Amino acid sequence: MSETSARPPSVDTLARSLTGSGLPHPILVDIARAAIAAGRPESAGEHADAFRRSLLTPVVNATGVLLHTNLGRAPVAHAQAALAQTVEFDLATGTRGSRQQAVGQLFARLCGAESAMIVNNNASAVLLVLAALAAGRDVAVSRGESVEIGGAFRVPEVMEQSGARLVDVGTTNRTRLADYERAIVRPGNDVALVLKVHPSNYRVEGFVEDTPVRELAELGIPVVADIGSGLVDATVPWIHGAPPAWLAGEPAAVQTIADGADLITFSGDKLLGGPQAGIIAGSAELVARCAAHPLARALRCGGLVLSTLQEVALSYLHRTVTTDIAFWRMVDQPVSQLRDRAERIIAASGVGSVVDSEALPGAGSAPGVTMPSIGVSVEGDMLSSLRQHDPPVIGRTRDGHTILDLRSVDPADDAIVIAALAALPT
Repeated sequence: MSETSARPPSVDTLARSLTGSGLPHPILVDIARAAIAAGRPESAGEHADAFRRSLLTPVVNATGVLLHTNLGRAPVAHAQAALAQTVEFDLATGTRGSRQQAVGQLFARLCGAESAMIVNNNASAVLLVLAALAAGRDVAVSRGESVEIGGAFRVPEVMEQSGARLVDVGTTNRTRLADYERAIVRPGNDVALVLKVHPSNYRVEGFVEDTPVRELAELGIPVVADIGSGLVDATVPWIHGAPPAWLAGEPAAVQTIADGADLITFSGDKLLGGPQAGIIAGSAELVARCAAHPLARALRCGGLVLSTLQEVALSYLHRTVTTDIAFWRMVDQPVSQLRDRAERIIAASGVGSVVDSEALPGAGSAPGVTMPSIGVSVEGDMLSSLRQHDPPVIGRTRDGHTILDLRSVDPADDAIVIAALAALPT
């Protein structure tokens, strides 16, 4: 009797044969049933493996993009016991407390601001600020900052959802203080605030001019600066030596508040090095208005994110950033150390050669700039084979070679890279 005419196994028997995949039995039943219906019960194991790999999976990021959006941006280690925590409980009074108090006070201190609050990402932060402070009124934005960034986040559309009205100021490449002044006094306009937007993942060069926050602060209306990437302090006091050259011109929280911004917003999972979140910091009165808006409840974070952010903020305040925060550990690695690691990996795996490389901050931070790095180069396109390794190793190709950039690889994962390289087909 041929295989195609043989009696297929029962769904339950086939599902139980797949228990080694680690998937729950109901999922295995679905996979077994689909394989039998397709007349290919022998393919069930392959489909179980494909389903397992479709779940969120830890990987080794060897792309050289430190904040890789598709790989979760800043890698964050966080663990806590399954215990209740004081998310909205005041230990002093024994009554309900503020969800924003604990972590907000830390970020206010970090940024040199009066107050701060946390929402679930920076787009939410911008939306909430606009809805709370400018609904039904006008917001002045430079034409050169009316941008679209990743995920189709468009400033004009976010403004529309907030209920505020966009007033374009200046031109795409040049916007001066006088342009804002004319927009504010123009008959028919009712400008509630000025919004300055970090261009994120693009840069305009050449015949350009913009108006810095310190000049906008002279306008007499609130200035909100979306600094985007979440650099806390432009002096970067937590790393060795001078600030890295690739950070030149990147807006920072401390300096933007000092220059007169009434509010700033930024991401938690970019240069800050924490989990996905949006931070709003600045004037206590304006933060309180944002916190009181109905959208604040819809956009708030849960205890896991708040707890993780608290650890991040405390690391900055303790000045233990390059020990505790993975992103800044990557940044702080000297090229000589990366080269030594590459040589050890090649010696242990018997595969590859050392190459100079250029790593990127990623996630729209410091667009157009790179930092020196070192990679392991293997001839040919080995990306698929590396992705099949357990755990997967994600690299990139260049000039007919596969490059594993070590600046984005935690040294603790070098053994995984060695095993993945050694397992490559010859």
